[in-house]
Amino acid sequence: MIILFNKPYGVISQFSPHPKLKTLKEFIPLPNIYPVGRLDADSEGLLILTDNGKLQNELANPTKKVFKKYWVQVENIPKESDLKELETGIKIKDYLTKPAKLRFIEDPKIWHREKPIRERKKIPTSWLEIQICEGKNRQIRKMTAAINCPTLRLIRVAIGNYSIEGINPGEYMNFAEHDLIT
Repeated sequence: MIILFNKPYGVISQFSPHPKLKTLKEFIPLPNIYPVGRLDADSEGLLILTDNGKLQNELANPTKKVFKKYWVQVENIPKESDLKELETGIKIKDYLTKPAKLRFIEDPKIWHREKPIRERKKIPTSWLEIQICEGKNRQIRKMTAAINCPTLRLIRVAIGNYSIEGINPGEYMNFAEHDLIT
């Protein structure tokens, strides 16, 4: 079984109870499925859940080089040199990120978020599409912070060929494995 879930802001990527945050159990009443990777509570978008360990490994293992696509609203407007640094790999604390794919995008047509992003009148924002094939803890946020463009909003829109297209926040689609191609 494969579940494509559009995780809303403020939901934690676990089924077990949490003292303050909503969990996956409040949205997906299906037993014996597990998330493929995680999204922080303050990140939104595609979370894949499955009961198939082999598929989970295929999608989450960085050696398989499955790209995850994010739409990222950042504070400031990155310079070309900043983008090149992210494209070739950037040092974050004790590791060097794998090369990323980046491009500027127009403001995407997305849903309203209950908690608005921080806005400053004198500091512009811009949107980037960032694709990575690894997923270290808060990696994209650390990458954009390293180039002085803190992340304001982060939405994962795709993992490999799977996408949230047509799935509203808080909703999911259930597929049999033979219905989708990885």
